Amino acid sequence: MLALLFPGQGAQSDGFLHRLPQHRAVHDTLAEASDTLGLDVLTLDTSEALNSTVAVQVGLTIAGVALMRALAVEGLTAQMSAGLSVGAYPAAVSCGAIEFCDALKMVRRRAELMETAYPSGYGLAAISGLSEHEVETLAARHADEVQQRVYIGNVNAPRQIVIAGANDALDAFIARALATGARKATRLAVSVPSHCELLAQATDELLAYSRELPFRQPRGVYIGNRGGRPLYTADAIREDLATNMRYTVRWFDALTAMQEMGANVLVEAPPGQVLTDIARENFSDTTALAASTLPFERLMATVRRRLTE
Repeated sequence: MLALLFPGQGAQSDGFLHRLPQHRAVHDTLAEASDTLGLDVLTLDTSEALNSTVAVQVGLTIAGVALMRALAVEGLTAQMSAGLSVGAYPAAVSCGAIEFCDALKMVRRRAELMETAYPSGYGLAAISGLSEHEVETLAARHADEVQQRVYIGNVNAPRQIVIAGANDALDAFIARALATGARKATRLAVSVPSHCELLAQATDELLAYSRELPFRQPRGVYIGNRGGRPLYTADAIREDLATNMRYTVRWFDALTAMQEMGANVLVEAPPGQVLTDIARENFSDTTALAASTLPFERLMATVRRRLTE
């Protein structure tokens, strides 16, 4: 069974939209996005543009849908979709729960709300080598001792945790985590405190906005962010999309659910390969491929071969 994985903010790199496959479905997707947003979306992936949360989140959504559509035209339609953070939006398009144009509008509004709430001074950091419980304990001690609060934003793997907070709190916590035994602790290329209660008000506003957009019962399986489980109704997917910026993303649970439901070939949409690396490290019986690392023809051939093995 083929499943598509869509990366979140932090996966972006200069020129990533220009490196999408030369395929008519990709060109059509770029044109549709430009018409919907009223701008040339190929201006969104310059180094200067990528300083904007709006440009990054919109660009990642476009890249995900473009790859999904190109595969579908070639007869490779995913039965299952999951996305990390903003990646949930192209996942929802992939499973038919929302139209691409409406997903773009909602993503733009989401990013604007996040950027307005915290225009500077906040972000994310990844901690490797500590469990969720260890990070929680360390965060509580950090808050007690230095009155700096950090929040668990993503559980990407059993020992790969992303935290959110103010820049000074993150930097101090990184030092604490490394001193406590973390294998690696680094800041991510994200300038907002995603997936924590700091975005509660922005979440309420996005949820209200989402009620103006049409959602449908999905055709394929959509795996949610908050619970890491499949969601089967339009309203459940709407709520997952609108609220995931406030709650911890249970990505490892989502990957586990996909394995349990029979997904044996996972393809990560451009531009990154972080989700592919997580899947390869934790699910050795599954084929995980990063589309951005393979020519499109080779990607298709590999997927077809693995699906029939």
